[in-house]
Amino acid sequence: MKYSVGDRIQTKKAHVCGFDEWEVLRIGAEIKIKCVNCSREIMVFKTELDKKVKTVVNIDKK
Repeated sequence: MKYSVGDRIQTKKAHVCGFDEWEVLRIGAEIKIKCVNCSREIMVFKTELDKKVKTVVNIDKK
């Protein structure tokens, strides 16, 4: 899957706070994502994230 900074990701399982939407903050071998609900930030390897993602919502940048 291809990710861009600012994209919203919906995961198959919910975070501990009960929300399943994340925002992409940084891209590389590891991708930094932030929970939209509680603002918790984590780093995940791209290969692991690909397995956990349900959908990606691209947000248009102007």
